[in-house]
Amino acid sequence: MAPKPEYLPAVTYLSHSSFIFTHIFMSGRLRNRATLITGAGSGIGLESSVLFAQEGCHVVLSDVNIDGAKKGAEIIATRYPNVKAIAIKCDVSREQDIKDAVDTAVKEFGRLDIMFNNAGIMHPEDDNALNTEERIWDLTMQINLKGVWWGCKYAILAMRQNPTDDSLGLHTGGSIINTASFVALMGAATPQLAYTASKGAVLAMTRELAMVHAREGIRLNSLCPGPLKTPLLMDFLNTEEKKQRRMVHLPMGRFGEAIEQAKAALFLASDDSSYMTGTDFTVDGGLSSAYVTAIGEFREYGLP
Repeated sequence: MAPKPEYLPAVTYLSHSSFIFTHIFMSGRLRNRATLITGAGSGIGLESSVLFAQEGCHVVLSDVNIDGAKKGAEIIATRYPNVKAIAIKCDVSREQDIKDAVDTAVKEFGRLDIMFNNAGIMHPEDDNALNTEERIWDLTMQINLKGVWWGCKYAILAMRQNPTDDSLGLHTGGSIINTASFVALMGAATPQLAYTASKGAVLAMTRELAMVHAREGIRLNSLCPGPLKTPLLMDFLNTEEKKQRRMVHLPMGRFGEAIEQAKAALFLASDDSSYMTGTDFTVDGGLSSAYVTAIGEFREYGLP
């Protein structure tokens, strides 16, 4: 039987905007499951950690910024005392760190149902082919691509061992979500060549792994966010000119919010997407479908 829906008290989302809801409907879509989220100390990773916990999921919050991960774990412990949340330091450029993070999830929760490979960098010295130094290229690939590869590798090994318990809705296999980007689908004259190449590689790798493991009950999908109002992008777009250079191309007239990506990740993590694998799941406010955008003032309709 499906878990009985319940209502939770008001929740204030953690993103820069102050969207406050009087009630949040909780369906328990991830009840009894366990997830590991990389880059969980801020942005999409932090929002996803709290949202997944809201849906009943036990969470390992991993980040090179351990203070940010601990903050997320404390929020979960306060709001959802029946859910376990563990914060660990993890540098995804180090294979052993990722293996240890997966081992921690399995040791603490007995399983790993969801792997969200979300950690990444956008280096301020990343430029075009002529100006980008090899050290920037290599660092970006080490984190954005190798880190995702290692995350997939150890998650797959763990998901193959997940015990089945029909009474709890738990099965062998799981869902792996890899954060890519809309820049993997579109070109830009404001180059970040290493970042763009790394995210394009994530798409290709995710599709291939999805086909390899499709009959094992392991689904792999890429999440392709549009430009977001997160510290990662806002630190990079550190002038009004840089922001407006991009804003003109956004059909909805605003940057996205991390919580909007977290909701998309929740969909990919849950059984709501049970017949989806190998997908480039684009959540970009219409950017990748646009040629000429509308004229007019932005209205705050349809915000999370």
